[in-house]
Amino acid sequence: MNYIDLFAGAGGLSEGFIRAGFTPVAHVEMDKAACNTLLTRTAYHHLNGTPDFGKYISYIKGKGITRDELYKLLPEDKRKSVINLPIGYETNPEIFNQIDKLKGNKTINLIIGGPPCQAYSVVGRSRDKNRMHGDPRNFLFKQYAKYLEYYQPEYFVFENVIGLLSAKTQAGESYLQMMLDLFKEVGYITEYKVQEAKKYGVLQNRKRVILIGKKGTEEGFYPDFEKWNPNVTVSEILNDLQRLKAGEGSFFESNYDIYNGDYLFQSHIRNGLDFTTQHIARPHTEQDKEIYRIAVSKWEKGERLDYNELPQSLKTHKNTSSFIDRFKVVAAEKAYSQTIVAHIAKDGHYYIHPDITQNRSLTPREAARLQSFPDDYYFEGMNDKPSRTAAFKQIGNAVPPLMAQCIAEKIKNL
Repeated sequence: MNYIDLFAGAGGLSEGFIRAGFTPVAHVEMDKAACNTLLTRTAYHHLNGTPDFGKYISYIKGKGITRDELYKLLPEDKRKSVINLPIGYETNPEIFNQIDKLKGNKTINLIIGGPPCQAYSVVGRSRDKNRMHGDPRNFLFKQYAKYLEYYQPEYFVFENVIGLLSAKTQAGESYLQMMLDLFKEVGYITEYKVQEAKKYGVLQNRKRVILIGKKGTEEGFYPDFEKWNPNVTVSEILNDLQRLKAGEGSFFESNYDIYNGDYLFQSHIRNGLDFTTQHIARPHTEQDKEIYRIAVSKWEKGERLDYNELPQSLKTHKNTSSFIDRFKVVAAEKAYSQTIVAHIAKDGHYYIHPDITQNRSLTPREAARLQSFPDDYYFEGMNDKPSRTAAFKQIGNAVPPLMAQCIAEKIKNL
């Protein structure tokens, strides 16, 4: 079963569909760093189980093989399967042309992906003086419909933030209803539900609208996804990773500490390697570290830090009426963390590690684990050098692969 991934990001949604047995024909993504990540992951899947898999391992360890050399191990169709173009009226013909060459005589059974969510996000609207009106991303669903028209897949899966349920145009029209009407116009009945990642084994409080479209006129096909409650706490994500202070760690090989649990293996987070990567902590100012100490010590008493309670000498923000929880500790003893979002690329204040002796924010690997990415998933930068910021952005924007796999298994059954 073949699919196209639109607005693919770092490939979290795609990873779930690959695990369920689907074959990607193309990933379309405008961000160059995310495209590099997609290609590196394509190399992982292509080389896994072959004699050349050791070259992938050497690459993510930063030893003896360049990214170009890794990509040369891929056949031409897989190298070209990641299309680094923005989706839009001007570029669609070129994207169609590239996908048509890749698919040959294959049928596209499925299209997956969701446009950038900032335009529908409640937080995004609250922070924007125009409430995101006039943002061109509001109407990227129209481009999605062009691909449905062109390829006529049996189904599609469209993911977005729950703000989509309330987002309206300046004239008061519902974006969601416009989508449903447009998709029906091009031949698809679309049904949707809010899904919570924590119900599918992801240790994170992440809610998303998952729309599923089926070609034709049948209704009532939206499946019930199989739930999984692993009955563990967030500490499971953190405890086997090396202890780091601010500024410590490595983009490349990082060995594990002792782990006696099952969750990390059952969730595919640890899947055979004896090391992980990108466990590298941000450097922090002395002021931030002092705030972190206060936040963690309060959290250890069961209290959250209110920004207004900080000593005046530690305050740098003038806004004292909103975002007063801008410094937030990740709750190790709870069943799930707060939502990982792309803002983690700008600072780690909302994701403070709960161990006061480490006194830092989360590393990219810790954030990726909370998103259920496997430890052998390597997040690339724009160029040959690894980038913590690019990794955080991709991780925050992603769909948790574990939730994606649950969706994919049911779509496969359909």
